[in-house]
Amino acid sequence: MYDFSGKAAIVTGAASGIGRDIAMRLAREGCRVGLFDRDSGKLARTVEQIGAAACARAGNVTEPGEVRAAAAALSEELGDIDILVNSAGILRIGLLLEQSRDDFVDQFRVNVEGIFHWCQAVVPGMAERRRGKVINMASWLGKRGMKHYGGYCASKFAVIGYTQTLALEVADRGVNVNCVCPGPIGDTDMREQAERVHARIGFPSARERVSNIPLGRLGLPEDVSRVAAFLASPESDYMTGQALNVTGGLWLS
Repeated sequence: MYDFSGKAAIVTGAASGIGRDIAMRLAREGCRVGLFDRDSGKLARTVEQIGAAACARAGNVTEPGEVRAAAAALSEELGDIDILVNSAGILRIGLLLEQSRDDFVDQFRVNVEGIFHWCQAVVPGMAERRRGKVINMASWLGKRGMKHYGGYCASKFAVIGYTQTLALEVADRGVNVNCVCPGPIGDTDMREQAERVHARIGFPSARERVSNIPLGRLGLPEDVSRVAAFLASPESDYMTGQALNVTGGLWLS
């Protein structure tokens, strides 16, 4: 457990899945959390579950105006933002030579451009105050390619490159920038979506691929939120530009 008393965080993609679990983890450990997601219904339910420590704004990470407005509103409610978790993401499965342009580009708009917009809205304030933690959600598929996942892989490779570069640009101003690279994670909307497509195209299900995971199980959102909490804490003060695997040993570099 970490003590985030007096700290304020913004978590994107916070209505469900990994983002939701990270927001709840930070709140349990004393952090005030601002939630951002395009699903206003699920967002409201997450705020209700967290309680008084949470506030929220609905919007789309691909729209810079919506991001700027939400960042300003959440900062007004929470105070200075100490932690930014960019967890919003989408997946579109398809072979690269057959995937539509829209599906390919949309993954970059959400997975990469969304991080770009939120960092531009929040990190300058961190740099001015000379403190802050940024945690971006990449993937183990940002470190290797996989058939049917080409667009997603390319976008997550880009997240790692963005993270490394921003880390170097703001290191001298007291801001740490790292990313987390989850492996197959169960109990999320994205996993359910992927499994439906896998069944249709004859791709092995996640459960069938568990035998390839050295620790013998799929990951859970809380496996990722533990690592995110560590990166948000003072325990990671001498780490920046890193891409930490949470894969049960499935990927080692």
